[in-house]
Amino acid sequence: MRRNIVRILTDVRFSVWPSQSQPWERVLSLIRYADDNGWYGAWVADHFMPSTYSSPTVQDNSRAASGDVTECFSLLSAAAAVTQKVRLGSLVAGNTYRHPAIVAKQASAIDQISGGRFVLGLGAGWQQNEHDAYGIELPSVPERLARFEEACRIVRSLFDQDRTTFDGSFYSLRDAPNEPKPVQRPFPLLVGGGGERVTLRIAATYGNEWNTWGTPDVMRRKGQILDGHCERVGRDPAEIWRSAQALFVLDSGDDDFAVRRRALEA
Repeated sequence: MRRNIVRILTDVRFSVWPSQSQPWERVLSLIRYADDNGWYGAWVADHFMPSTYSSPTVQDNSRAASGDVTECFSLLSAAAAVTQKVRLGSLVAGNTYRHPAIVAKQASAIDQISGGRFVLGLGAGWQQNEHDAYGIELPSVPERLARFEEACRIVRSLFDQDRTTFDGSFYSLRDAPNEPKPVQRPFPLLVGGGGERVTLRIAATYGNEWNTWGTPDVMRRKGQILDGHCERVGRDPAEIWRSAQALFVLDSGDDDFAVRRRALEA
């Protein structure tokens, strides 16, 4: 038992997930700090404006509807060029924002620039006010998940195969190349989300990694469900890395601390 505990503890790795509401120079400085000081990874969210929702379905009118948000793939490209060791990734790219073939090209380019340190984190998409503002369709949840599964099939094929032909309900490719390929083979696809019936099945089928929000108890339960999906699709559950996000603020004693704490608890 002690040996297993030691193995689990030595497998725990820590990354940073900086807020893109800061000037891009500060975000890049934090990523470079992580690179220089032994952090495992640095992740960037994929949004174009602040969320006015406290959850995917709950509007929060106290939240600011405007403010700086540096675009995900542009920032990751810059980080790839000025770091040496830290793993870089999107956490997670919204599938509704871009055609999956374009996402595969972007991911391949960043993996080349970074020398094989990029992870494509992909999710179904959710932020309603963002879609409304930019005129991007946000389909129903069932359609969104169906699109997401097709997207995972497409990017997986573009990473792994010489050419991709695909005829789906939402996307179509004809003898599509993806050159240059990513440095990493296989290239790591992280599936983001905690939906137990569909999203975790998609992770088991196409993902190399999986990430969601959750307490240790939530992660344990969902991890067991992911294991079941892996068994049904014939994969070893140990092939899929698991990670969770944890938000915190440091109390500097100023008046804004209570405000920041309430924002995290929302």
